[in-house]
Amino acid sequence: MTGLSFTGARRVNRRVAGAALALIVGAGALAGCASVSPDLDAAAAGQLQSRVLAVTQAAAAEDSPGALKQLDELTTALDTAAADGKVSFKRHQSIKSSIDAVRNDLNARIAQQQAAKDAAAKAAEEEKAAQAARDAAAKAAADQAAADQAAAQQAQQQAAQQAQQQGPGKAKGGKKGG
Repeated sequence: MTGLSFTGARRVNRRVAGAALALIVGAGALAGCASVSPDLDAAAAGQLQSRVLAVTQAAAAEDSPGALKQLDELTTALDTAAADGKVSFKRHQSIKSSIDAVRNDLNARIAQQQAAKDAAAKAAEEEKAAQAARDAAAKAAADQAAADQAAAQQAQQQAAQQAQQQGPGKAKGGKKGG
């Protein structure tokens, strides 16, 4: 069976969590620098950081669709903060790049999970078809055995009728007279 193994799923989950953690660390670093650098407003940094945490929690819970939804909300919050002048263009692009990397990992995980589901469904369908073929073969064999038995019984009855019609002592190929 093809699909995502348990080890593979953990590897993808670690990669997604790692990328999301990089977003948190990046947002945390931005929040720490907010008072010195005009790249990111402190309030915007706090809001973005809480959204990154929501993405990380969903990814850690293996809720990829939920993590993608949280990532969409993070992107909207980032774009809004940038439009309001609370995030510089350079910082916006840097965070957006990290968001895109996490999104790609989440989409890859979803695709792997779907491939595993599809493979399991295909295997189940193939097993169902194989069982139907085995059942059909068994029925055909049983029907053939019944037909053979009926033919043997009919042949036996015909032989018995012929023997009765010939009477006792009149076997086939026997001599007449004497």
